[in-house]
Amino acid sequence: MRVAAEVPALALAEYQKTVRTLLRHPLVTTTHPDTKTLQLVRRWADPLRKDLAEQLGYRLEFVGHAARLVRPRDALDATHPAQVKDRTFDRRRYAYLALTLAVLGRAGIQITLGELAEAVAADAARVEGLGLDTDRLSDRRAFVDAVTWLEERGALHVADGSISAWASDPGSGEALYDIGRDVVNALFRPPRVLQHVTGAAALLQHHIGTSENAQRQAAAQKARRLLLEQPVVYLHEVDRAVRNHLRSPAVVEDMERLTGLRVERRGEGLMLVDTAGFSDARFPGTGAVAQAALLLLGEMADRFVDPDARNLPRHAPPPPAQRHDELLSQVDSALPRAGVLAEAAASLAEPDAEHDAGPGVSEATDAAELADESGEIRFPFVSDSFLRSKMKDLMTRYGVAFGETWRADPERLRLKAVELLDRYRLVHRVDSGVLMLPLAGRYRNVIAKVSRRKQAAVATLFDLGDAP
Repeated sequence: MRVAAEVPALALAEYQKTVRTLLRHPLVTTTHPDTKTLQLVRRWADPLRKDLAEQLGYRLEFVGHAARLVRPRDALDATHPAQVKDRTFDRRRYAYLALTLAVLGRAGIQITLGELAEAVAADAARVEGLGLDTDRLSDRRAFVDAVTWLEERGALHVADGSISAWASDPGSGEALYDIGRDVVNALFRPPRVLQHVTGAAALLQHHIGTSENAQRQAAAQKARRLLLEQPVVYLHEVDRAVRNHLRSPAVVEDMERLTGLRVERRGEGLMLVDTAGFSDARFPGTGAVAQAALLLLGEMADRFVDPDARNLPRHAPPPPAQRHDELLSQVDSALPRAGVLAEAAASLAEPDAEHDAGPGVSEATDAAELADESGEIRFPFVSDSFLRSKMKDLMTRYGVAFGETWRADPERLRLKAVELLDRYRLVHRVDSGVLMLPLAGRYRNVIAKVSRRKQAAVATLFDLGDAP
């Protein structure tokens, strides 16, 4: 037994729940995500440190009254943005969050919201195109969201006043905050110093030993991380070393015992099935977009198996690294134009640069060897025109269930639905359409029923399909 070896059988369920909570909330404080989790993390600190380090390459640290799970990233992920009350963070909010953390890092034990806003505004004024004008409602709301995000995690505690009063009118409202120094220190854990960062890719680099055993362990840890961090892991998208570990029964057994969840294996890939509320992101979900996505998926599946229709054309998916490179470019587009980071990097020699293997560095050879095999992979292509036509049909049949806003703009609903399907790796967006990925077969039999309750229409969707 390699996982949870020191955990008694009767306490295994509690240990697995603690692991799931820590993976979902890598920052744990006395109040976040609740008042009990930090006690459980402290109770299981020794086996947690051992299992998370050996299995996933994660590092569990305690900073006063906070615990932080430091996780190396193999790739950027744009599907889990920060949110406050269902408001998704944009670049402005992320910038205010970073600047607020910097101000708190050099502040005392207390600070008023007005003083905090003034200090952040002074720093934001030095960033071209940013700024913070508290008289401008959009700026004020973005700043309040950043402060609220920190407040929810215990970095700030209201001692007096109200943030809502200040948000309504900074001139008449005010709030006094106690600064949670432990939480601030735990939040600011940069993987590299500024002088070594010349782009977002540098934040993904982590040390990998050069020995054969170290390379093998790194590939196994990456395989397990992929199972946790992606809705589904397709074997054709990973390099040979990782693929070999994903095919090993040991990885499945270890992840099931560590998390208490079930790993589903198919010829095309693997998926960690969330049977215990591990993630708040689920498909199918509730809401008009999720319902439209599921209905569209059913229409695509029906078209694929229609014996009277011509076979759908098949196309090779874009290289797995293409989308990630595009995301890196988007992030790097916000770097200072004056080349401040490049100049700082040039002033310092990179220590042990030959040992810092970022994602894709050790995989270049494998990718080249797999070129022929990847070239044979083809997925059914569904055109945008087909999806538009089917969305109009769905609106005719079930439009009453989607609400007036969506009925007035079915094209926007279609785009949102396709975006959701792409996020869960059910389809892959390409020019003029989508490619149906293997996981889409799970939802090939969809039944929709519209029922009326108190003169309000509700769409109920049932997934009756089996995995391919």
